[in-house]
Amino acid sequence: MTTASVPDDEKAAFWSGAMSRTLVPVEVVPLAGRPFEGILASHRLGYVRISTLEADAVRVFRTAALIARAPRTEPQVGVGVQVSGRAVLEQDGRRAEVPAGGLFLYDTARPYSVDYPESFRTHLFHLPRRSLDVPERELQQVAGTAVAPAEGCGSVLLPFLKALAASVHSYSAPVGDRLAGSVADLLSTLVAQLTAARTADGPSTPNDHLVRRVREHIDRHLGDTELSPEAIARAHHISVRYLHRLFESEGVTVSRLIQRRRLDACARELGRRGRTAPTVSAVAQRWGFVNPAHFSRAFRAAYGVSPREWRALRTADAG
Repeated sequence: MTTASVPDDEKAAFWSGAMSRTLVPVEVVPLAGRPFEGILASHRLGYVRISTLEADAVRVFRTAALIARAPRTEPQVGVGVQVSGRAVLEQDGRRAEVPAGGLFLYDTARPYSVDYPESFRTHLFHLPRRSLDVPERELQQVAGTAVAPAEGCGSVLLPFLKALAASVHSYSAPVGDRLAGSVADLLSTLVAQLTAARTADGPSTPNDHLVRRVREHIDRHLGDTELSPEAIARAHHISVRYLHRLFESEGVTVSRLIQRRRLDACARELGRRGRTAPTVSAVAQRWGFVNPAHFSRAFRAAYGVSPREWRALRTADAG
């Protein structure tokens, strides 16, 4: 989408609408003092949306009012790769200046703003917040921050994201699904690393290690139909009550975490293309869902479509 053929007095509104439809609802204020010019190209890579923006100086902001107008919109994690020009990100009282070649993180569930004080080019990666295997409180600690190109996991994530943005249109649906999972895994690692750096002055508590072990246990046993808070508590020699207390600060209950991880596994498998695709019921059973009707209801609640519709959509995307 480009403003090239749009009347000068409509360019900013056109750009704002294009960004709102493609990413999340935002408002745009040009800063250049002349008719605004911009180009936006956007593609899907599995559940990751990759968008490239090239435009004049502009301020992009997402307000609480915009968030409130679409309360059912799924929260997204945003990652910006600044190719040229500068960006200034503000969220949750934090202000991060991002030079060309830098990386920044934000959360669309809460207000934020990004100022581009000069002509710029940037890649924006949006993915569902639930695709990250990190507690919500950790994401809140690092949203609104910049990452130096050579800083820890950022040194791996940054060139990987640049390569994906350059070749996103060339991947088949199955490869795209796997690459989307890699983006989520690397980003989860980066969030965990940044969170650890913020708390480096104090040692991690035994609870942190136990929560991590519980999460790993859940991922290893997703296909076990007996997986439950009671079974997890027994495996870790703690009470069910204590297990629930551990997850009070994680932003998700144990039962909800199990279901979410199972649904994510089912969605990935149903979205893969192959000569002999397994049936929906076989996929559900493989990942621990005993009742097909319950699985269908839970899947629709999480993804907005039935498992069969999801598979059909992924087939259409591959076509």
